Amino acid sequence: MPFHTFLARTPLAVIVIAQLFGTSLWFSVNGVGLALQEAVGLSESDLGLLTIAVQAGFITGTLLIATTGIADRVRASHLFAISAVLGALINAAFIGVAESVTLAAVARFATGLCLAGIYPLGMKLVVSWTPRHAGAALGWLVGMLTLGIASPHLLRGLTLHLPWQWPLLLASLLALVAALMIFKLGVGPHLPATAKSGRPWAGLAAFKQPRFRAAALGYFGHCWELYALWALVPFLVARELERLGAASGAQPWLSFAVIALGLPGCVLAGKWSRHIGSDRVACVALATSGALCLVYPLLGSASPWLLLALLGVWGVSVIADSAQFSALASATAPAERLGAALAMMNAIGFGLTIPSIALVTALWSSQSLAVIWWLLPGPILGLIAMRGFSSHQHLAKTVRDNR
Repeated sequence: MPFHTFLARTPLAVIVIAQLFGTSLWFSVNGVGLALQEAVGLSESDLGLLTIAVQAGFITGTLLIATTGIADRVRASHLFAISAVLGALINAAFIGVAESVTLAAVARFATGLCLAGIYPLGMKLVVSWTPRHAGAALGWLVGMLTLGIASPHLLRGLTLHLPWQWPLLLASLLALVAALMIFKLGVGPHLPATAKSGRPWAGLAAFKQPRFRAAALGYFGHCWELYALWALVPFLVARELERLGAASGAQPWLSFAVIALGLPGCVLAGKWSRHIGSDRVACVALATSGALCLVYPLLGSASPWLLLALLGVWGVSVIADSAQFSALASATAPAERLGAALAMMNAIGFGLTIPSIALVTALWSSQSLAVIWWLLPGPILGLIAMRGFSSHQHLAKTVRDNR
């Protein structure tokens, strides 16, 4: 089968695989974090700073493409491809500046800027090809994002006896492949390829819609918890391996497994959403991860195997709601400003990840498992916000039934 025919027949598969490859840049440094601590003397706080730098770059980038209208004025496939190529080059350049925390943070910030052209635009591409059952389709996309974020730990496990630079170079190679795949695919037929104009701050207009606003607020609560937990996973896994007296070489493999479990979580949540709705699925997942936020620190002296099992459950639930929030937002935002609206929602949500990551990485050495309680406000406030979505949905149904 010719390559262009394959692309035309399997657009969703192409997009989600490209998302996997492109987002391998996100936590590429975290995957070699322990090796960097040994090789160049980075501390846990330094690693936290590098993670925050990526988030800050992503936030800046999403704000830029949302406020300037680039997200809707430039073809999504072209912006994705350009961002992936630049991200690959900058990620590889990190190797040369890793010994300087300042320069390393700048490189990670620039990588985050590029990721802003990958993740939100990937969502827009999915909607452009598969507008029906967006929750299920975006479940695959966010699942691949999760696997992409976990992949640096896998790459480190596969290259454990090689220098730490290898996983970063492999992540850059994957991003280049992603750029080629999306550039060849193009934009689907169900959304305009570009908007006629790019009114500044167009993405904010979507927040006038009560249901979009409720879904976005639920997403913000989810974001407060998600990336901080992912930043903690290597430390949480290492703690239990130490209690078991197991080899430290298992740490990257287990860290990958915990985060990668989000892939089946997202896919199953997407399928479930077709039967009971994205809003209910999102609330169940958010409530599950919130309950784990509450009880996990209380079980610190329990069996390491139990805590590792709970980490696996957490890995499934903590990301399962993400695609559903995006699907709800996509369904309630103006179609002609969908790229800007999603980028703006991402920018605000990821802005909230910075203080949560800073808290847990700075306080881990002194508070250990108790730092997890700093994540609990996110699920609580997110669930409260989603009550607004349900009430507005009921109101809309009542109005339709009375017509």
